[in-house]
This record gives sequence, structure tokens and C-alpha cells, in this order.
Amino acid sequence: MALTREQLAMRVARELQDGYYVNLGIGIPTLVANYVPAGMAVMLQSENGLLGMGPFPTEAQVDADMINAGKQTVTAVTGASIFSSVESFAMIRGGHVDLTVLGAFEVDVHGNIASWMIPGKLVKGMGGAMDLVAGADNIIVTMTHASKNGESKLLPQCTLPLTGAACIRKVVTDLAYVEIAGGSFHLKERAPGVSVDEIVAKTAGEMTVPEVVPEMTF
Repeated sequence: MALTREQLAMRVARELQDGYYVNLGIGIPTLVANYVPAGMAVMLQSENGLLGMGPFPTEAQVDADMINAGKQTVTAVTGASIFSSVESFAMIRGGHVDLTVLGAFEVDVHGNIASWMIPGKLVKGMGGAMDLVAGADNIIVTMTHASKNGESKLLPQCTLPLTGAACIRKVVTDLAYVEIAGGSFHLKERAPGVSVDEIVAKTAGEMTVPEVVPEMTF
């Protein structure tokens, strides 16, 4: 069975490490804030000028002035800092973010990512994504494996305008966790109940499959 948005966020949260500064992109990545492992000290950064985001607020906690880069209301943890977007982007461009989690429309076997524009459609635009992929060495993309029309998002070559080139190494989809190396997607984990054959069939780019592919744990 394909993973839900919440399960995707839970799997990505397993990549967090104590002491990390982490930027969460718009969409599924923002849900990772709800699944930071107990006892782990992680500071979540938002490009609109907040370091120290907490989980999404309950109805009683909502503060309309406390928002993330996607204009969703958020909470702040003890020790959080609020500053201008200029300082926030200096942090991103200076390489001070340990992990970036982004959504995408397409990723290809060369590590290219397309996440900001679909010609003829109204989307939110680039935001801070181009700066994030340029300033971070550790990036995880999380997205559905295929579009609503069943077309693969894991491609031999991206067809949409690129956000960044040769910058993606890890992808968590609703079907699988893959790593990118040597011009191929390498299948590392599969979603519970999802077969290797289904993953390969829904991957347009070259897929390297080991003899044993374990199921994801959360």
C-alpha cells in the first residue's frame, strides 16, 4: 500500500540527527515537524525568518502572525529566533543548514530536480528552493512516485525547468526510498506491502535493484 503523507513525513524524520539545523519545504516536508523523535534536539528553519519551528499548532495555539514560508501557522520551540528573510537566506546560502527536505514535480537519475514550474499551470513558484539546493549538501526529496495520471516522476531526464542540477541523492516516495548514484536510482527500501515489480514499473529512469529490498520502518 502506498504511504500516506503522514507516513512519508515519518520516514523522512528518521533521517534527522541530534543537533541538526533543518529546512522543511512547502507541502509534505512541513509535516516532518510533527514527527521529530522524542528527545532529539533539532532546530527547524524557515526561509521567511524563523529558526526553531515546532509542531503545527492546535486550534487553541494558533497565532496568525506566526507562519512558515508556506504561510501555514506554526509554533515556536523554546530558544527560537525570529529575524529578517535577508539573514535567513544568508544562513541558507552560507551552507549552515544541515538537512533540507523538499517536494518536487520530477527528479532524474542525474540528481536533477524540477520543483517550481509547470508551463501553463499556476503554481507557487520558486520560493527559496533554488537557494536551498545550491547551499545544502544533504537534501531529501519527498513526493509521490507517480503523478495523478500515473506518469512516473523518477525520470531518465527531467522535462520541466530545473530548480537545481546534480544536487539530489535521496528520494522518499509513497512507494520507496531510493538513492541516486552513477546515473541510476538505487532501490533501498519499499513501502510496506508494495512489491519491487510495482516500483520498477512506475520508475521511468534506470533502477538498480538489490537481491533483497527491506520494507520501510517508521
